[in-house]
Amino acid sequence: MLHSHVYRGENRLRVALVGHPNSGKSTIFHAVASTRYNTGKLSGTHKPYAECPVQIGVDEIHLVDLPGLPSLRGLSGDDLESLKYLLWGDARPIISRHERHEPPAPFPRPDVLIQVIDASALQQSLELSLELAELGLPVVIALNMMDEAHRKGIEVDVSSLSEKLGAPVIPTVALKGHGLEELFATVLRSGRNPVCPLPEPPNTHIRQWANRLHKVIDRPDIQQAFSIPANMLTMNLLEQDNYLRSEIKSHFPEVAPDIHALREQANHELPRTLTEEVKADRHHRAMTLFNDVANNVHQPKISWEDRMDMLFLHPHWGLVGSLAVFAAVLFMVFEVSTGLDAISSARLTTMISTWQPDTATGVIARAVADGLIGLIGIVVPYMLPLVLMLVALEESGIMHRIAFVVDRFFHAIGLHGRVAVPFLLGLGCNVPAIAATRALTSGRERIVASLLITFVPCSARSAVVLALGAKYLGATGVFLLFILSLLVIAVLGRLLSHRYPEISPGLIQEIPAYAWPNMHRLISSTWQRTRDIVTIVLPLLVGGSIVLALLQFVGGDQIINTLLSPVTGWMLGLPVALGVPILFGVLRKELSLVMIYQALGTFEIGQMLDWIQISTFLVFLLFYIPCISTFAVMVKVIGRKDALFSVALSVGVALIVALAVRLALNAAEGMA
Repeated sequence: MLHSHVYRGENRLRVALVGHPNSGKSTIFHAVASTRYNTGKLSGTHKPYAECPVQIGVDEIHLVDLPGLPSLRGLSGDDLESLKYLLWGDARPIISRHERHEPPAPFPRPDVLIQVIDASALQQSLELSLELAELGLPVVIALNMMDEAHRKGIEVDVSSLSEKLGAPVIPTVALKGHGLEELFATVLRSGRNPVCPLPEPPNTHIRQWANRLHKVIDRPDIQQAFSIPANMLTMNLLEQDNYLRSEIKSHFPEVAPDIHALREQANHELPRTLTEEVKADRHHRAMTLFNDVANNVHQPKISWEDRMDMLFLHPHWGLVGSLAVFAAVLFMVFEVSTGLDAISSARLTTMISTWQPDTATGVIARAVADGLIGLIGIVVPYMLPLVLMLVALEESGIMHRIAFVVDRFFHAIGLHGRVAVPFLLGLGCNVPAIAATRALTSGRERIVASLLITFVPCSARSAVVLALGAKYLGATGVFLLFILSLLVIAVLGRLLSHRYPEISPGLIQEIPAYAWPNMHRLISSTWQRTRDIVTIVLPLLVGGSIVLALLQFVGGDQIINTLLSPVTGWMLGLPVALGVPILFGVLRKELSLVMIYQALGTFEIGQMLDWIQISTFLVFLLFYIPCISTFAVMVKVIGRKDALFSVALSVGVALIVALAVRLALNAAEGMA
């Protein structure tokens, strides 16, 4: 639904997170924050804040995570600067213009406040809720840590609490992403239709003294000088707030004696000092409110959904759940997909292996057959099963939880956690992985994710690494090759953030309820994600096969080997005959393995290459040019310019890393 007013750019809705320390403010901020966000300290203090834009549908908000604030009363030092920001933002009221340092923060006062409350320690936070109502700003309550409250047997009547506070209350579990989408949707509604909670009046005795004090300070010049809601100014002075009292004495010395006299009279007539009475009254109102809305349950029930969330959304166990899904994907790639490959494209390849045409027409026909078999080898064993599996994980709600858990790790390379799905797809085939970024990301995110996915070792590249590496380098060598791939992706992520420096706004990741996948939606989503790939990949595989086959038919393989000799021989230290296998890898990487055997004339390549040459070749193969199918999809997803940059990047990275590995291994062997 589109609204008449859309919050974008400079017109973003300004939202501040406030609450007690350890209530979960920063957890909420980091759950929705952009990959890079700004940090600073409130002027003249050691109190840090963080701020960034966050996208909510077509709207954007400017979200500020303020330092923990125990109260709005009697503040001094660093805590006082937080209150000044909530009161005035980057503006300077008359009473504050004499202060030497800058305003507390370099951005305006918030439009909406989110008070984050620890639901398992609700009573302590309600006093701050009563004080925030005096600021004259819309307030949305994030009743956080609901899972912890449930484990402690605390049940909260959310609707009753909302009614009594006069503010929306949204249950959340920020650590697990629950309730965040509803929370920020409510914030947007509060911004468009601002309704400020009405301050709850104190008891009759205190109200009497508040009315008398209000008459003393109810002057236009005082209201203009302080720019504070009248009720808040009255109650803070009633409680003898040192900052406001000193500013009254400094700017309005004629009023100070009257305030002092009123306080002395109240201290004489009340059983306790006026300050203690006001504090006790606020504490009593918070206690009464807590007793009205909270209930203790002795034996809370833990649902199966809660137990599932303990596995997939727990800050520590969530990683175990994510790794379990990762292991399932690897099983799909290396067991199920390999088996399907053996009964599909591998059989077709065997069937036509004896067909060795010696005419141009026959060579073209064989190339067309190779291209079609190559398409079958991509789609049937690797693309369809893996896409089907990941769509099922998305439909069940599990993949959304994995994306939420790994979000902070992807932030380290400048991306959001939602790209976890394309990266997992990339382990099977980079083609559907890059296509998947189109539905999940946009702009900078899509480009960077697509560029990095080309460095994810797909099943074809992994097959070559496992076939050669396991035989000649051992399990340790194979493990180190894959670790090197992860390191290269991480480093490139950081470097690409400089090429694409714009900061992507934060995103709110929806955490849906668990559900059994619907078969109709499962098949429909799988088809939607794969149909374009077939139409894009098929002509390129067939066309590329024809071109390379004709080159080989007319003896062009020798020319290719000669042209590539500076790369194969000089830089990589490999036999010149490996130029053609490297070039043919742009069709399908596993073709390189077959052609290595052909080029070297033996299946025992360890007799022709030493372990350093094998390591160098595998490193180069891991990173160089994405196959022609991947390139074709990249052109459609991110455009020709960035697709060509991807080719240059992959070739450059492959050469640099392979050369570095070769030199390092030679140096290590020389020292041995």
